[in-house]
Order: sequence, then C-alpha cells, then structure tokens
Amino acid sequence: MVNRSIAFPMPQDLQDVLDGLERFVQTEVIEVHEANLELLEDVRLRFGPDGAYSPEVVALIRRIRMASAEAGYFNLAVPESLGGGGMGDLAYFAAWERIYHLCGGRRWLAQFAISHWAFGPSAVLERVTDRAREEILPGMMAGETMMCFGMSEPDAGSDATMIRTRAEPDGDGWRLSGRKIWTTHVPIAEWMIALAVTNPERAKARRGGISAFLVPTNAEGFTLDRVIGMWGEPGGSEAESVLDGVRVEPWQLVGELDEGFAIGLLGVSLGRIYNTARSVGLSRWAIEQSVAYAMQRQAFGKPISEYQGVAFPLAESATDIHAAHLLGCNAAMLLDSGHRAIKELSMAKTFAVRAAVKAVDRAMQTHGAMGFTNELGLTEAYHVLRVINVADGTNEILNRTIFQRLAAGDTEL
Repeated sequence: MVNRSIAFPMPQDLQDVLDGLERFVQTEVIEVHEANLELLEDVRLRFGPDGAYSPEVVALIRRIRMASAEAGYFNLAVPESLGGGGMGDLAYFAAWERIYHLCGGRRWLAQFAISHWAFGPSAVLERVTDRAREEILPGMMAGETMMCFGMSEPDAGSDATMIRTRAEPDGDGWRLSGRKIWTTHVPIAEWMIALAVTNPERAKARRGGISAFLVPTNAEGFTLDRVIGMWGEPGGSEAESVLDGVRVEPWQLVGELDEGFAIGLLGVSLGRIYNTARSVGLSRWAIEQSVAYAMQRQAFGKPISEYQGVAFPLAESATDIHAAHLLGCNAAMLLDSGHRAIKELSMAKTFAVRAAVKAVDRAMQTHGAMGFTNELGLTEAYHVLRVINVADGTNEILNRTIFQRLAAGDTEL
C-alpha cells in the first residue's frame, strides 16, 4: 500500500517490511481480534475484579507480541546492538502509522504488534548492564515478557524533576521507596524501569541526581495499589503502585548513576514519534470511513457528501492530517540523520494529535448517532487521541519547548 500523496518514496527495504507487516496484521491481529470480539470488547469480560485485564486477555496480548517477534516485526526498530532490526525512526513511524490506519479504533490489540519503548525493547535498553541483557532481554525480545516505565508520580507529571521516590544506599545496592502513578500496563508487566532520586542536592538543583532502575514487579515491597478506571469503564491499563524498600542490585541500574532522567527523555522522544504516527493512522482511517459513509448516506434526496456542511470539514481535516503525516515523516528522518529535532518532533506531535482529535470528532458528526456506537470504533479512537494530547508531553509543554528552541536561535522553519 504505497502512499502516492507523499513525493518521496519509502526506501524499498522499508516498503517491503511494511507490506509484510500489513499481511501480518491482517492475519495475526485483525483475525485474532475478530475471533475474540466478546472477550475484547465486553468490558465485563475484558477486565477482572481488580480492574486489570483478565488472564484470557493477557494471554492474547502475549500471543500477539510473540507472533510478531517470531515473524520479525516486533523488534524492527530495536537497535542492532540489542539484536533488533535497527531500521530506525522512520521505520518506527511508518510501521505504527500503517498499523493504526489498518486497525482503526476497535482492534486495540494492534498496540502490541511492535515493541513500544515503554513496554518492550528499544534504544532505552541499550543502557542496561551486561547481566540485565542476559537475564531480561531475551524474554522481552521474544515477546514473552513485558516492561513498564515508572516516571510519573502524584506530584510529578509534566515536571518530572519533582520525583519524590528515593533510592537509599544499601550495601552495594539501593532500596527504593515511593509511589508511581499513570504507569501504563504495570498490572501485566514483569519489569518496571523506575526513576528515583539518588542525589537529592543535584535533583533539587535540577542538575541530575535521578537514576533509573530495573525493578521486577513481583519484588518484595512492590505493591500494585490500584488500577485506575478511565472513561467510565470498570478497569484500565493505567495503575498506581507503591515501592516500599524494594532492594535493587548494581546490575539493575540503567545507564549512569544520577543520569536516569536522560533515559526518560529518550523514551519520551520515542513516544512522540509513536503518538504522531498513531494520530495520523487513526485519522486517516476515520476520514476514509466518513467519506465512504457520506457518499452513500442519503438526506433530502441526495448524498450528504453534496452538502458543504458535511464535505468541507472532512476536507479541512484531510488537509491537516496530510500536513501531520509530512511533519511526522520529516521529524523521523531528521532523527535518523543524527539531528536531535527537538523543535520538529514537538511540532509534529502537538499538531498531529490536535488535528486528529478534530478529525475523529468530525467523523462522528458525519455519521450522526451511528458515530457513537461501539461497532464503528470512533469513540474508542477519540478516547485514545484525547489521552495522547497529554501523553509524552502535553500540548502546552510542547509549545513551551518549541518557543524555547525559537528563543535560543533555532528559527529554521
């Protein structure tokens, strides 16, 4: 499926991978989802009594991860140094965009078809110790095990330097104590990368002092406090956990001591690529559904596509999403060429998610009452997009970053 609205073609090796990925998604994601519709879409079955995914759903999630790893897609953008495909940021962007374009809002198992930086192997794990590579990496690369990323806390969100979790020295290791919140998939993850203060003076001065540690979620002192219900559902994938004197050894340190905040920033940058791609893919899917519906739906003797009130908003959103697609591709290519692309990546993410929320809202309006039904998946897409207006940097934080770069002299546009 070549996108002919973009002037520069994807490299042939990437196009071949994307075509294979599309076939994999059709057979291993969409068909699996359709075969388990009741389990995956009935919230009374999807979640257990504690609000976490039921064991049956967890088994399907693991099945998708492992099948993708075996097929060679799960780790396509994971660095070669970790045993991955090393295809880079453009491949990461293009693969996620293709997946969400295909799967839309309903087939949410798609989010496990490729390793996400916060849930599995990525450049973040290049900084783990040799022992961690030997003990943890094989299971993650195979899709058997999963991690989560514990950075946010009740008093530390957009300003992650407000982290209060402490890592107190204990022999040659540390003991972690604190509380993490909004940790995606911690109820089903085997490992957490937890950020904790190791040098309070440096942390207070905002000059480092925060370290990252690999923590097993079944460690003594690690407690899942609650699953956070969202959007009126009885459960969810976000949760709050408590670390009460959890012992970590030197081999569990990720990266350099007191420099763990850099680990978080690396992950967030990958998340911005992912969320830009997710926004573009979901929007393209929503607009295509709406155009098809508007051309066949009759009102007052003619298709509603002939009314400007229906057609023009879709045209405007199509224009915005085309721009978002180009912004995302450009930011990814800049990253692949060695540029930090701080401004460009921030622009891509904030523009894409805002445009996507508007596009899906217009898609629902086009469908009328049908737009609110579960079977179309537009409301699920809206929920996802509304969330990622906050995830990996709120629009306000991203605008602040963009202006800071402009003020510092980075004015090339």
